[in-house]
Amino acid sequence: MRSLEDELFPSTPGKFKIDRGHNINRQFHRCFASTSTMFIWALFLIALTASYLSFQSFVDSGNRYFTASWGGIQWEKQIRNSAKTNRPGGMSVLVTGAAGFIGSHVSLALKKRGDGVVGLDNFNNYYDPSLKKARQSLLHSQAILVVEGDLNDVKLMAKLFDLVAFTHVMHLAAQAGVRYAMENPSSYVHSNIAGLVTLLETCKSANPQPAIVWASSSSVYGLNDKVPFSELDRTDQPASLYAATKKAGEEITHTYNHIYGLAITGLRFFTVYGPWGRPDMAYFSFTRNILQGKTITIYRGKNKADLARDFTYIDDIVKGCLGSLDTSGRSTGSGGKKRGPAPYRNFNLGNTTPVKVPTLVNILEKHLRVKAKRKIVEMPGNGDVPYTHANISLARREFGYKPTTDLQTGLKKFVRWYLSYYGYNRKDV
Repeated sequence: MRSLEDELFPSTPGKFKIDRGHNINRQFHRCFASTSTMFIWALFLIALTASYLSFQSFVDSGNRYFTASWGGIQWEKQIRNSAKTNRPGGMSVLVTGAAGFIGSHVSLALKKRGDGVVGLDNFNNYYDPSLKKARQSLLHSQAILVVEGDLNDVKLMAKLFDLVAFTHVMHLAAQAGVRYAMENPSSYVHSNIAGLVTLLETCKSANPQPAIVWASSSSVYGLNDKVPFSELDRTDQPASLYAATKKAGEEITHTYNHIYGLAITGLRFFTVYGPWGRPDMAYFSFTRNILQGKTITIYRGKNKADLARDFTYIDDIVKGCLGSLDTSGRSTGSGGKKRGPAPYRNFNLGNTTPVKVPTLVNILEKHLRVKAKRKIVEMPGNGDVPYTHANISLARREFGYKPTTDLQTGLKKFVRWYLSYYGYNRKDV
């Protein structure tokens, strides 16, 4: 006897004939009824599954909302309070990278003179985030809110500008470091290029548009061997990916200035140092290793030439940042449409007095009262340049920029902070 499957689905097509007997009809109806029941149950299960997934999605969305690092009525109130000005004609400034070295100092200086400040920082782990958290606490003690978030978060950026009509943006957030670019190049593209574009897109669509001051770098001078470095010199030969992203930033900001009327000032910082500094910088790591009795590595250039840097103390950099904000001019666009030309500027902010790295170590030894264990090696091909020297005549002319702190004085202040922050007693050194 053939099975039902054989009857309904013959193995030899074209030879199938329907048996009109009652037995086959009964079997067919029985099968149809069974299949209909299974189909109904299947629909029920599908509907139940869909309902569960929809509910789970709703719950997950709710959890994400309630656990988000930003948002809510209280958060919005804190933003507005932090942005309030306390002087006639005061600025309301968004400071990106506010928990960073330069960003924290600039934020404190702005608040001290009565400007409103809202900070933004992603607290990444390029160096010890606890130092950034400590800076955040310092800012918090002065009623400055630092929002934890990423420049590339379009919704967050839009929300900040919805809450506050920022008059200025001090854009200091960036992936720093020349050598780290060889290990993690994508982080530089994410922060220094994509993040910059996201910020500019937000600013060009704002109404009113803020004026923007942002951190370029002396690294843009790259392989240029004409010193001192002038803003009129070539900057098309970067020696590192970091430098290339900063050069790209200058081209990108010029484009947004030209198309959308954003007032933009770029600041080319020269080797900034001081209290609350970055642990990846040479003076900082030298201090740590000298105190721990570890050998420090000092690089030399070609023909055993000592490397030299235009070390610039943080207080002088802050004065340059505030001077740039005060003279930034106004953006001319509205809602993303340009209505006239707007200022576009680039300035060197340096100390104009390059110091050789071995001399830096000598000064640290004096203030730490500890002799360094030195290892002299040839500079590797990692993007570093042998010499930097800033021509600051343009910044001096435009807003009276004048550095006043020499390396001896600046390092003394840094060492005092370092010993205090890391809990050293003078008896320990």
